Amino acid sequence: MKLAQLSNISANRLKALTESGIHTPTDLLHLFPRRYLDRSNVIPVSLLQGQGEQVTVVGRVTRINETGFGAKKRLEALITDETGSISAVWFKRLAFFKKFLSAGDMVVLFGNAKRFGKGISIAHPEIDKVDDPSAVTKLTGIVPVYPGNNFFNATYITSNVLRKWVKQILNTLPLTEFIPGYILERENLPVRNEAYRMIHFPEDNKDHRSALRRFKFEELFLFELSVARLKQNIREKHNGPVLTVPGDYTRSFFNEVLPFELTEGQKSALSDIRRDVTSGIQMNRLIQGDVGSGKTVVAIGTMLMAADTGYQSVMMAPTEILAEQHYNTISGYVKPLGINVRLLVGSQKAALRRDILSDVAGGTAQIVVGTHAVIQEKVTFANLGVAVIDEQHRFGVVQRSVLQDKGRYPHILVMSATPIPRSLALTLYSDLDLSIITGLPGGRKPPVTAVRSDQKREDVYTFIEKELLDGGQAYIVYPLVEESEALDLKDATLGFEQVKARFPGFDAGLLHGRMKSDEKEKVMRAFKDNELQILVSTTVIEVGVDVPNASVMMVEHAERFGLSQLHQLRGRIGRGVRQSYCILMADFKQSKDARTRLATMAETNDGFKIADVDLKLRGPGDFLGTKQSGLPDFRVADIIEDQPLLETAKQIAWDLIDRDSELELPEHLSLKRVFLPYLEKKKKFYSMG
Repeated sequence: MKLAQLSNISANRLKALTESGIHTPTDLLHLFPRRYLDRSNVIPVSLLQGQGEQVTVVGRVTRINETGFGAKKRLEALITDETGSISAVWFKRLAFFKKFLSAGDMVVLFGNAKRFGKGISIAHPEIDKVDDPSAVTKLTGIVPVYPGNNFFNATYITSNVLRKWVKQILNTLPLTEFIPGYILERENLPVRNEAYRMIHFPEDNKDHRSALRRFKFEELFLFELSVARLKQNIREKHNGPVLTVPGDYTRSFFNEVLPFELTEGQKSALSDIRRDVTSGIQMNRLIQGDVGSGKTVVAIGTMLMAADTGYQSVMMAPTEILAEQHYNTISGYVKPLGINVRLLVGSQKAALRRDILSDVAGGTAQIVVGTHAVIQEKVTFANLGVAVIDEQHRFGVVQRSVLQDKGRYPHILVMSATPIPRSLALTLYSDLDLSIITGLPGGRKPPVTAVRSDQKREDVYTFIEKELLDGGQAYIVYPLVEESEALDLKDATLGFEQVKARFPGFDAGLLHGRMKSDEKEKVMRAFKDNELQILVSTTVIEVGVDVPNASVMMVEHAERFGLSQLHQLRGRIGRGVRQSYCILMADFKQSKDARTRLATMAETNDGFKIADVDLKLRGPGDFLGTKQSGLPDFRVADIIEDQPLLETAKQIAWDLIDRDSELELPEHLSLKRVFLPYLEKKKKFYSMG
């Protein structure tokens, strides 16, 4: 069957469907209702209260009037039953309803009944026209309402028209079930053709809910099945280096060099890693830890495991500042062990670069730290065993794949300081095993956060001055580099001058993204060395900068920042033994979401709780900073609301793959025909075989 065979399908209507992304009858079946009207409560007009209650009225159109002028123009239809009359009023799409309705039509009206003066009316009601009174019973009960758009409106594709088309398709098109029967039975899910009937023509509220659950499970199950198959493929084909742990380097580092006791979260993550790297199968693991949770120490421990067995390691960071910071940190820790660490970034001079590349190719560079420069074509490793990627959200699957090609399936350790709720991590990083580091290293105190208005500015400045006199340092963060006519926001350049004038006894520096790399590095180094006591900055200091002595973070126009940004900014303080303070300066004019963001920051330092709130406020695409984000394209499943179903689908998928990885059993053959094309798409995304 083709769309062109649908009843009353004109060329314009066919074009409207295709321009709405509907190219086949199956696509039309997947245009699920956006909501359902419960019209079972048909009420005579004389019994209406007019208090805003949702009602269904059945009657005949006795009069249609268009009144008013310009923006106040409206269309009013008088609907009369045996007991009285009610007005249906429209302020939009007047031309459509003037053409759609005529005096004498029998209609079913659904909406909120409100009393105005002596009469009762329903504004913008759902309305269906019926040919004869006996047909009214077919339009009472549970009725689906389909999503509309400009294409549908222009060609009069109404919910009623869509219902007729869907019914025609269900009566004509053979629909093959592909989810194995034993799974449907265990999860109490309807079979496919029945599920389509239940979602488009439900007999009661249970029908469409049950059908929707089935289609959500279908999406999540196919996704989790593809992840399980890809991971199994890695385990079968990708034999990673077998590392010997613990070795001399590792033992010396944790027993003699490290100046503090590992947290339970760090110990747990290292235990996961040891299990992976000794298994003979390539590790692909994500380490999630809040700001300051000690992920770098875990990465060093992993790279020393490689050195113990004679393998090289590489760590890739998104910026030169962060790469150099990692280089300095790692070098400081492993210098007593005699480990050779080299830094490779794009801005290095040719002679130094040649020397580093020679060290890397010859194998004398045991740990290489760098930016994207480490995956360039000319970089050759002698024996790469571990690759660490810091701030995973700044990179993609492609960079991971290129790093993998630098060795023979080196172990991949991915780190992220951006807390991601478990439901999102299960989908976004579904090809990775997950370890979460909780808690802070010993001696660190969580920052105290307060929200202040501009009226309290002088009090805030006095507090900052006290902290500076006590030997602390302060960040003052602005949303803009320079003053903007479009936005009434304070800017860093003007703010820098004001800060210098307000704190004449202290040295201040300015840092923003438009500065050259060497200029930024110079300012950052001066702040780190306490040559500058105040750093006025934009969000360029959001990720990775480590100044243990900084004890105050003041954020201007905090209501304009996202939760993730605010949390990352706050993570720049509280990195030493001093008590730290985050002060969020906010305009009293705030949106509801802004108030929620600021209140959340003041209430908790837990990045995962903050991420949960952020995800609910913004949704998955915006939460990740880009609409594509590598997220699967789910039509009906919601990875936030449907996390329990996601977990169920994951468990069932793994059980099935463990039992029949090639889907050769008779009960899995229908699934195989649907699954293999789906799997090919996932392979291309993950760049895996």
